[in-house]
Amino acid sequence: MDGEPTNFLDRTMRNLREGWRSITGSNYDVSAATARPDLPDGDLQNLRTQMKACLENKGGEVSARAEAAKLGQVYLALDEQGRRRFLNVLAREFDTDPGRIDAAIDAVQLADDEDDRRDAEYLLRKALEAPRNRLLTQFNALPDGVKFLVDMRAEILRFAKEDQALTSLERDLRTILVSWFDIDFLELQQISWEKTPASILEKLIAYEAVHAIAGWEDLKNRLDSDRRCFAFFHPRMPDEPLIFVEVALVNGIADNVQELLDENAPVQDPSKADTAIFYSISNAQKGLAGISFGNFLIKGVVSQLKDEFDNLKTFSTLSPIPGFNKWLDNLFASGDPKILLPGERKAIKEVTGKTTGLKGVIKELLQDPHWHHDNAISNALKAPLMRLCARYLMEEKRRQGTARDPVAHFHLSNGAGIEQINWLGDTSDNGFRQSAGMMVNYLYNLNRIEENHEAYSARGKIAASSSTRNLLKG
Repeated sequence: MDGEPTNFLDRTMRNLREGWRSITGSNYDVSAATARPDLPDGDLQNLRTQMKACLENKGGEVSARAEAAKLGQVYLALDEQGRRRFLNVLAREFDTDPGRIDAAIDAVQLADDEDDRRDAEYLLRKALEAPRNRLLTQFNALPDGVKFLVDMRAEILRFAKEDQALTSLERDLRTILVSWFDIDFLELQQISWEKTPASILEKLIAYEAVHAIAGWEDLKNRLDSDRRCFAFFHPRMPDEPLIFVEVALVNGIADNVQELLDENAPVQDPSKADTAIFYSISNAQKGLAGISFGNFLIKGVVSQLKDEFDNLKTFSTLSPIPGFNKWLDNLFASGDPKILLPGERKAIKEVTGKTTGLKGVIKELLQDPHWHHDNAISNALKAPLMRLCARYLMEEKRRQGTARDPVAHFHLSNGAGIEQINWLGDTSDNGFRQSAGMMVNYLYNLNRIEENHEAYSARGKIAASSSTRNLLKG
């Protein structure tokens, strides 16, 4: 499988084209609709005609599906520039009509009685619906049409950073997907080395976003008897995980991810484990960004694990701190002379022999990928970095009053509390690059989840253990 010339994304795209070709009919040649992949001006009128044909819906349901499949094949045949132009036509020329909206608002205001107002409000709602929304929803009836729209939104999100005209299109598509991906439509499945199709296992390797999976042996280790992996699936995307979580069944709260993922470590008896460690949660579909399933995923997994293992008492994460180093760089650049405590300054002076510019000294030390192998340097850095990390996680907020760190915000929103910060918890290159090698455990205390969630959501109050709070004092 490793030696295949194309990856699963290539195969998915090819299968999509072949499946839709059977719907459009063998006589339809997509190259005739878009012979030039950059979609030059001369091809735009033909594109508009096709989009209007989708909206006119002549000939019933079968014809509507065929028109949508034709349009989808055109999109798939375009290069990046062509897709940008395609989406701009959809965004600008198939948006709401301002004149129609104004007329509908006037009708509501001039309505004489309740029946007239009700009719006018209905027409206003219709006027506020962009024609492109009806076009987009037609893909729901096509094989893999939902996946097509999810991937389209991923591209729109990327393009919209440079083209604000696509923002309203992205919002419309997000609204559609939110309704389709309601939690009641999703199915929680356990991923198994023995029972899960290889095509899905292959996608886990590609989609893992926290701790890269080195290959099939690494994946097999993560699916061993003392490990669990669960994913949400949608019935219209049965071969595509939406989000998945990897769990280790251990005794006590794990504080180092390399030890947790060591392929040579002995397999533990899961029935004797007292702790479930959620060490990786990965969103698999970029086109579903901003549509959150994580809270329901964790609750569902906790429920299944409790049913399977009576001894499990503790549910904790072992999480990265992705924004810490960037925040630390900005903090050191701020010029605040009180960032380091007197004892911390003394320890750094003793180990480096330098008496001034100590913030720059720390930054220089951290740029050496082997600094943690020097015990004297590691010991000198531990106190200030642990204290500053606690400050970053607990006190640094965004304008909305939420935690600055995105992973912290995710778990705190779900009702977890900060249990402990782990020195040298991730000694990978990425661990040092994003958080000076530190990791954090977020504890899901089942008796306090709702209380923690309410306190954080309403007041920005962060639940944390006394040992974490003590770090702030230095």
